Amino acid sequence: MTANPRDIASVDELEERLSAPSPRDVEAVRRLDGDVIILGAGGKMGPSLARRIKRAADAANPGLKVIAVSRFGSPGVVEELNRAGIETLACDLARPDDVEPLPLCPNVLFLSGRKFGSSDRPDLTWVTNTVLPAHVAYHYRASRIVAFSTGNVYPLVKTDSGGSLEIDAPDPVGEYAQSCLGRERVFEFHAIEYGTRCLIFRLNYAIDLRYGVLVDIARKVRSGQPVDLTVPAFNAIWQGDANSYALRSLELGSSPARVLNVTGPETVRVRQAAEFFANAFDREPVFRGEEGARAFLSNASLCHTLLGTPQVSMGQLMHWVAHWVEIGGASLNKPTKFEVADGRF
Repeated sequence: MTANPRDIASVDELEERLSAPSPRDVEAVRRLDGDVIILGAGGKMGPSLARRIKRAADAANPGLKVIAVSRFGSPGVVEELNRAGIETLACDLARPDDVEPLPLCPNVLFLSGRKFGSSDRPDLTWVTNTVLPAHVAYHYRASRIVAFSTGNVYPLVKTDSGGSLEIDAPDPVGEYAQSCLGRERVFEFHAIEYGTRCLIFRLNYAIDLRYGVLVDIARKVRSGQPVDLTVPAFNAIWQGDANSYALRSLELGSSPARVLNVTGPETVRVRQAAEFFANAFDREPVFRGEEGARAFLSNASLCHTLLGTPQVSMGQLMHWVAHWVEIGGASLNKPTKFEVADGRF
């Protein structure tokens, strides 16, 4: 495929794009009253979200402290965050004795959760997704909290439906999704009982080129593996845009808790995405399974009304993914399992 000057060619450039604050991010941080703590900051989104907030603070609110909390199992993450001026605290959020001494920041971003392996260790999934949030929600009951969740709490819907809305009743499929709804209920309880200003951040398929549903499809096409059509469509969003929405959602928390779907505006067909990558790689796509009629889809029109549309379009994102896979860009080797319809991850 033909390279474009806007293509991302290295991990350093990718990290720079993911953490670069928009003007709206800078203005949001300027308005923040007090420090920001990110819980579960050692995962896929946490480090770039922490750096985005710190860069925005450096531009508009230099006294604001950004604190990243995690068990930090991945090598090098602590050093990377510390170099960016972010304070790091090692903590097992499942242990109340570890949570109790955490600083009481007024702005909390809760990213911790467990998805993959949930069918093998449902006990661990439930503890991670419900008991751990209970410790955090009580400790930070006087703060405002953005609690990450997932569109998997909704049922599968028809692909031409436009996706589930925040007002639609949850109907989670499988224990992972059920436990995620449990996590939401924990934060909703604290919002009602203690007046905690809370926003439930239902995110669908963030993509940072090293992982994501588009990356899964592109890598399968590139290597000649079949692309499963069982779940025929999906939503996706550039992780940089998801980072921006998470930061700016701090101002949207309320009691009772508010729910916000977060994803791109498009419904993307799996077949069409595979055909796009096949054309980019000069390959013939291989498909497997019957193309289903339903998928996990969220309607994020409320998010786009409140916080603006994503800066990176789906077309641009697909081109970035194709170029990244073509040049052998790094992978986190964490497939999304977007094709799973029964909730068994």
